[in-house]
Amino acid sequence: MKTLHKNLVLGALLLVIGLGLGIGLSRWRAGSASSAAPISPSTAPAGERQVLYWYDPMVPQQKFDKPGKSPFMDMQLVPKYAGEAPAGGVAVDPRVAQTLGWRTAAVEKITTGAAVEVAATVQLNEREVAVVQARSSGFVERVASLAPGDVVSAGASIAELLVPEWSGALQEFLAVRGTGDAALTAAARQRLVLLGIPASTIDRVERTGQVQARASVHAPISGLLQELMVRPGMTVSPGMTLAKITGLSSVWLEASLPETQTAFARLGMPAEARMAAFPGELLKGKVTTILPEANAQTRTLRVRIELPNPQGRLRAGMFAQVRLAGVQSEALVVPAEAVVRTGLRALVYLVDGPGRYRPVEVQVGRELGDKLEVLNGLQAGQQVVASGQFLLDSEASMQGVMQRQASTATAAAAVPTSPSSSIHQGTGKILELTAQEVTLDHGPIPSMQWGAMQMPFKLPSPEAAKGLKVGDAVRFSFSQTNDGFVIQTLERNGATK
Repeated sequence: MKTLHKNLVLGALLLVIGLGLGIGLSRWRAGSASSAAPISPSTAPAGERQVLYWYDPMVPQQKFDKPGKSPFMDMQLVPKYAGEAPAGGVAVDPRVAQTLGWRTAAVEKITTGAAVEVAATVQLNEREVAVVQARSSGFVERVASLAPGDVVSAGASIAELLVPEWSGALQEFLAVRGTGDAALTAAARQRLVLLGIPASTIDRVERTGQVQARASVHAPISGLLQELMVRPGMTVSPGMTLAKITGLSSVWLEASLPETQTAFARLGMPAEARMAAFPGELLKGKVTTILPEANAQTRTLRVRIELPNPQGRLRAGMFAQVRLAGVQSEALVVPAEAVVRTGLRALVYLVDGPGRYRPVEVQVGRELGDKLEVLNGLQAGQQVVASGQFLLDSEASMQGVMQRQASTATAAAAVPTSPSSSIHQGTGKILELTAQEVTLDHGPIPSMQWGAMQMPFKLPSPEAAKGLKVGDAVRFSFSQTNDGFVIQTLERNGATK
């Protein structure tokens, strides 16, 4: 009886265990079948990132719709996910940017008169210079009470000379004139003129009949007596300089224009000057000379502005502030603080979206107050980072953005602008071969500025590689099309067709 009871209990226990194992096995199979089913994009888990396209990190502007090998380099394409910073850009949490107080500014197109304010000094007008010289040999009898630095008026007496040579010539002239021969008289008069005798002296001799052997030296213009080379008792010879006078009717303002603004200066452009000596007074002139040589120490260009000086108030050495106003023109500008200068190039960080920034190389032009003119690289209406860009620059350096951009520029320079019309040649070895493409370990391609590398090439047809196999050394030619690099000819190296 006890044995029968034990058997019944044992059988019930085995039945319960079997039922449990059966249910677990069925559930495990159902779970396996469910996990083995393919997941479509629409049913993908919410946490999975969406792939927008694939790209080559060395040529990020080229996009591909499926993964695979890059047609440019021997490397796999990289996926670009939704929500990431653009290739070649930097992503920063907008909350972090707000905490750091980053400011952005719009790229503006403004109308500017291209006005520049520079310092200048008053100088004498070296074009208004008169040099008084002796026309004949003689002796200095008297010198006016003058000294270098005095201001003289036109016609003022400077010195009186005794010219013995004039005495004999004037006596001969009077004798010829007494003959009544008009031709001889005219010839004698011309001889006096050639000796340097003033016409007023000749007329006085004709009128009075008395020989005048003394010559008076007068100032031909009003101005500053810079040199006085005669003293009583001196002997003078023909061509000797007696005095040098610089006119004061106009003066020069010599301004130093920064080297970055030398293209701005033009002859004849108007100028306005303000001087501390005459507060509230505006003096107007124009640019008359742009000197062809810049100052090597200060890196400035010398510009001369001519100002009228009718009252003689403007003195050499005075200081002035000059404003040069050019022709109005349009300019694309950004805040000067938005430009990061690396020494080799100038960069600004363009806002691509909330929290997304991209470094852009620009060419800068004139300095317009607190703004810089941008010649190329940006368009009006774009937003750039105006403060905090140095933090972005550090982040871009850590992420390798600058290196990728430099590599991109190198790769772009190596690709011809019209590749379809250029055939390039090289030699190499077949690594992989299919009906659609061949992978070659090739040497340098000088026409493309490529070094030795391994990369795939598309075959125009399976017949292009007929008779070739993996490991063969080949000589090939190719061209670049919109589909990539396509083989034109492919033959075993050393073979002849």
